[in-house]
Parts: sequence; structure tokens; C-alpha cells
Amino acid sequence: MKSQQRTTIVGVFKEHRDADNAVSELRKAGFREDQIGFTGRWLEGDTTETTTTAEGSNAGTGAVVGALAGAGLGGLVGLGIIAGMIPAIGPVIAGGTLAAILANAAGGAAIGGLVGALTGAGIPEEEAQYYQSELEAGRSIVTVKADGRYDEAMAILRRHGAYDMHTAASYATATGTAASAATAKSTTGRAATTAHTGEGGQKIQVREEVLEAHKQPVEAGEVRVRKEVHTEHKSIDVPVQHEEVYIERRPAHGTVPAGEIRAGEEIRIPVREEQIDVSKHAVVKEEVEIGKRVVQDKERVSGDVRKEEVHVEQKGNVDIHNKGR
Repeated sequence: MKSQQRTTIVGVFKEHRDADNAVSELRKAGFREDQIGFTGRWLEGDTTETTTTAEGSNAGTGAVVGALAGAGLGGLVGLGIIAGMIPAIGPVIAGGTLAAILANAAGGAAIGGLVGALTGAGIPEEEAQYYQSELEAGRSIVTVKADGRYDEAMAILRRHGAYDMHTAASYATATGTAASAATAKSTTGRAATTAHTGEGGQKIQVREEVLEAHKQPVEAGEVRVRKEVHTEHKSIDVPVQHEEVYIERRPAHGTVPAGEIRAGEEIRIPVREEQIDVSKHAVVKEEVEIGKRVVQDKERVSGDVRKEEVHVEQKGNVDIHNKGR
């Protein structure tokens, strides 16, 4: 599957029974029936009689469901199976979300186009066209609306042999290798010893699982910056001036006076001082700049992965030349 987080995951199955097993495990894992979708070719000659409603939500409760149960396809039973015809494809069954989308309200159980249903679920049209062609080729299609459980749903589909447009080539290679290995088995169940001449030889792929990390932004917290007004008492020292009167007395030594002696003679001297008038005004003390920046960090993730190893067993007098070790 493509390592891109999507809401809807699509898996293609070569065998209907593999699709059924995947649907069963999805339901056991807690995925609701309205999150699971299924559609596939229904073989010519099989019973396709259905009981439908106007909405199509309970369609397929008749002979198709009975035929599915009889075939041992228990996972699909209960998904709301409908049956109908798609031009150029023929008889088709659908269940779950795909049944609800594909059901034609005017025709009861008639099926509409798969491309429109998938594009409506957020699948690019190019991929939807690919899945339409796989359906025409007789494959089964299972969709899952992951709702935050993308990796879990993808793992379940993969476990049962699902592939999509991006992994089809690697799936074909793996299944081709498995088919070759199965053909090489002897009738007693042991691997047959095959004589080879020249440079040719059989190949077996050794695979291992790798960890994939998917990132998505989440809200880790919030920072609020606000101003508050506090009142405090302050004192400042201000230099001020004031006048004072000084008196100096000096002896005159019998000097002749400037005039006659008069009563009530006086001198008036005004005395002044500075008075403080206190006022207030606001000044900018500092500026606070607020913003966000991206900081690169590293987090370690871990998980259990499986890998394949090749073990060579020999019986009898056999020469083995082990290269590449």
C-alpha cells in the first residue's frame, strides 16, 4: 500500500475467499460495517435473486446472502449485500459502504459505476479507473474508511494478500515466485530435486519487514501572551531651591547717621521657594515579539519486524557451492 495517509484504503484480491477473510478480520478488529465496503464479480449462473428496499440498505438478504453463506464466505454476510449489473462487467455483488453508494435508488439493486463511488470517497480518478479494470478482470475490491486506524486496516488487508495500484507489480512478482515454488513440490510434499544445466537456476526471494513512520501534525499545547496592569508606589528625589534671609550685624564705631531717629522704620524682604508639581506619562519600556518557528528534532520509534532467512538442508551426498556469503 502507498505510505500516504488517506481516509479510505482500497485493497484488491485475486480470490473472493481472501477478500472474505480480510472482511472477517476487519470486523473482529472493531471496524464497523459502515466503514467496510466490498464489491466483486458474481459468476454467471450463480443465484442472484435479491430482496431489496428503496434505500438498498438491506438489499441482498435473499438468495445471494444464502449462496455466500453456503460458500463459506461468512465475513461478507451481514454487510448489506446487493446484486446487479454493470455494463461491460456483468453480474456484480456489493456490500457495506460500496453497496450503499453503488445502489441505484430508482432501480433497487442495480449497480452504478465503481469509478464514481471511489472518487467520491477521495480516491484519485486514475486509481479508480485501475480498480474498475481489476473488477472487470474478476478481482474483488475491499475498501476501508480508516478513521485514524490507517496502519491497522492496511496491515489486515495485506495479511490476506491485498494489493493496490502502487503495489500491483511487486505483488505479481511475489505470487509468481510462490506459484513456482508450489509447482516444484513433489507428490510426497518434499521439494523436488531438479537437475539444471548451463547457467540457469531457480530463485527464491528473501524478504523482511521494514518500519515505516507516518507523521501528522497534532496540537501539542497553546501559549497565551497578555498584558496586566499592576499599581506600585514609587518615590523620586527632586532638587528644589528656596530663599532664606540672612542678617549680619557689624559695629559702626560712632559713624554719623544718615538721618534723624524715626520710629517704625522697617525693611520688607519677600522669601520664595520652588514647589513640586507631580504628573505622570506613559513611556515604552520594552517590545515583545510573538511568533512561531519550526524546530527540527528527532524521535525514536521502534517496533517488531519479521524477516525471512534461507536454511539449506541436504540429504545424501550433495555438493553445495554457497556464493554471496
